[in-house]
Amino acid sequence: MTASTAHFGEEHHRHPGADPLAALRTPGDPPVDVYLTGTVFLDIVFTGLDSAPVRGTESWARGMGSSPGGVANMATALARLGLRTSLAAAFGDDHYGDYCWDALEQGEGIDLSPSRTVSGWHSPVTVSLAYEGERTMISHGHEAPPEDRTVPGRPPRARAAVASLTPGLRAPWIARAAADGTRIFADVGWDDTGAWDLAALPDLAHCEAFLPNAEEAMRYTGTDCPRAAAHALTEHVPLAVVTLGADGAYAVDRRTGETAEVPAIAVEALDPTGAGDVFVAGFVTGTLAGWPLADRLAFAGLTAALSVQEFGGSLSAPGWSEVAAWWREVRSVDDQDPAALTRYAFLAGLVPDGPGPGPGHPARPWPLRRAVPTIGFRRPL
Repeated sequence: MTASTAHFGEEHHRHPGADPLAALRTPGDPPVDVYLTGTVFLDIVFTGLDSAPVRGTESWARGMGSSPGGVANMATALARLGLRTSLAAAFGDDHYGDYCWDALEQGEGIDLSPSRTVSGWHSPVTVSLAYEGERTMISHGHEAPPEDRTVPGRPPRARAAVASLTPGLRAPWIARAAADGTRIFADVGWDDTGAWDLAALPDLAHCEAFLPNAEEAMRYTGTDCPRAAAHALTEHVPLAVVTLGADGAYAVDRRTGETAEVPAIAVEALDPTGAGDVFVAGFVTGTLAGWPLADRLAFAGLTAALSVQEFGGSLSAPGWSEVAAWWREVRSVDDQDPAALTRYAFLAGLVPDGPGPGPGHPARPWPLRRAVPTIGFRRPL
């Protein structure tokens, strides 16, 4: 096994982007804004399919992209929004693993010092087929290395961490991070057991926020309305955010009694892979920056909407340049809905009117790296 020597210095990222926390930073702050751990996949995404593949036939896709996937979707989305992001993951010592490591560390400035390259373990791969606004995925991988070989016993000191909860399992690092003052934001996958029992999510007790989708929220709370589910979830976690798909998102903050609902932005989706991760990243960014609840929901929804217009999960995530370009474009529409402009007026103080990428106008390269069909071309001699 080998370990990365990457770390965060005062320069932040190798290619610094906008820093939404610039006004809040002090010398005694944690070195990491957001810590996360999980499995990195190589994602191969086919788009432009007219329908689902039919048994016994060959289908041709009009588009294809490759990029790091899995937990890399969330890590990249956070880093592109200017947060100092640290990832603990296992990487295979194959070409796929090398590509994913380089794309995340060199391309996105993500700290991989808690990560490890595992000899003889090949990288997990997911093939995603996007059609009719949905996706079908086929994955392949070998048994993951033991957690004690890929996850530090004590996570780095961080402002926040994003955790994916698994029914029936406890992740010891979550309690340790929370005890060190890290704010935990959690999502959850589908409960294959069918129990949908919140007691099976013991780490939820350490979380500040829980962000399930509507179906998950209703099943866990036994309600028939996602908004009622959000309120019910605040009996278990201070802040509940329920995503409503095409209807946007709804949130309840038990500590303040505040609620907020923001409609989704209508876009023509190319590939929905990773949109949920981008939503969480946008919400975490706004929360750490201290924005009002409705602004956090609006920003999260905007970043997710921008992401589905690009190939792949991780490399579809927008940065501040894309946010700024969208804000300029919507204000240029003559018959734009005034209520919509008002809803996103908070962006006026965050993004420039000119070509700069965002708060502080630092010069991160633009446009951002996007998913391409191959994982790399041979370099000329």
